[in-house]
Amino acid sequence: MGPRGYAAACPIHRSHLLSRSSYIFTSESVSEGHPDKVADRISDTVVDAFLAAEPEARVACETLVTTNRIVLAGEVRAAKPGASKDENKKLTKEIVGSLEPKVRAAIKDIGYEQKGFHWQKAKYACYLHAQSAHIAQGVDSSEKKDEGAGDQGIMFGYACDETPALMPATLQYSHEILRRLAEVRHSGECSVLEPDAKSQVTLLYQDGRPVEVLQIVVSTQHKKRIGLHTASPKRIKDVIRPYVESVFPAGLITKKTKWHVNPTGKFEIGGPDGDAGLTGRKIIVDTYGGASPHGGGAFSGKDPTKVDRSAAYITRYLAKNIVAAGLAKRCTIQLAYAIGVSKPLSLYVDTHGTGTVDDAKIEEAIGKIAKLGGLTPRGIRTHLGLNKPIYQKTAAYGHFGRKPDGDFFPWEKTDLVDDLKAAL
Repeated sequence: MGPRGYAAACPIHRSHLLSRSSYIFTSESVSEGHPDKVADRISDTVVDAFLAAEPEARVACETLVTTNRIVLAGEVRAAKPGASKDENKKLTKEIVGSLEPKVRAAIKDIGYEQKGFHWQKAKYACYLHAQSAHIAQGVDSSEKKDEGAGDQGIMFGYACDETPALMPATLQYSHEILRRLAEVRHSGECSVLEPDAKSQVTLLYQDGRPVEVLQIVVSTQHKKRIGLHTASPKRIKDVIRPYVESVFPAGLITKKTKWHVNPTGKFEIGGPDGDAGLTGRKIIVDTYGGASPHGGGAFSGKDPTKVDRSAAYITRYLAKNIVAAGLAKRCTIQLAYAIGVSKPLSLYVDTHGTGTVDDAKIEEAIGKIAKLGGLTPRGIRTHLGLNKPIYQKTAAYGHFGRKPDGDFFPWEKTDLVDDLKAAL
């Protein structure tokens, strides 16, 4: 497996480290221009296009990007309530026909105007087709049954008090490094940078708190020259170092911190021209950086009837509100579903010995909160407002630890704190 290989679906869980007074932990992130993230962005562009036209649409879109090629495949259906089969079929065809300029605009927004991958010149192929009727019959609601889950599976949510965003510090700083580099690239302040990049942060923890940055890794695509000089790892480091340092709290980076900037040397060929990209290959980057278990399901390209996405969002929402309420310093939540079945098969809460009340009581309290709709797929979508075109923004720099803004990132709100306290 090459350097873009699949991330582990079940990383080592960090909770066993809590008994140690000192340990070292690492997380990584990738930029919006990483080929897998380009694929995620395109797949979520498709999701947003369908939900903008029809909030009840069904989408499962996979994207492949490689040297000047964009390939879409998967299953889609406009599911407008009350519309006839022919009317929905016509609407589906119209939405699919409108996708190409939206896809190209997304790639342009990332910044790809390179010889090997250009938003305007890359060949586009779309193989989206109708959703299976056998899947639809299990998911769609009827007079006899509520809407069922779009698939079976287990989903995890996590929160901790290491950062203001209640996210693992190693991952949060990894994201912020790349987000900052993207900002100065887009603004023109740092014109030497190109879209593809990766970061990695290693922290020393004492008594469960991050106290020192031990290692920083940044690999970023770049232009051939920096001013009059040929770009080199040392020159790239000199350029990006102030931006990288700015994302860390004062004192975390020390003279002992080791920097690894473009350690392989040149990084001029990148993005989909350097490595093929596929939807859903950065699931640990998308979630908790290895600090929590992962159920294995990707998010991008899926409408919110797919519990891989919506249940992962609600478990993060629950875990974050539990920590925000002061009920725990660290919390992991698991939900499980069966395809076509509306109610979750199980709910599990683990506060890793940091809880102020018993974990079982928190589970009971969650079940008492009526606004959560019993954590059914419809209940989740209704409470969080997920049937909206809000997903392109999630495609890079993590689905979690983001600032809720209007309709965007509603699972990051801490508006369930009072309900949890009242239910205990």
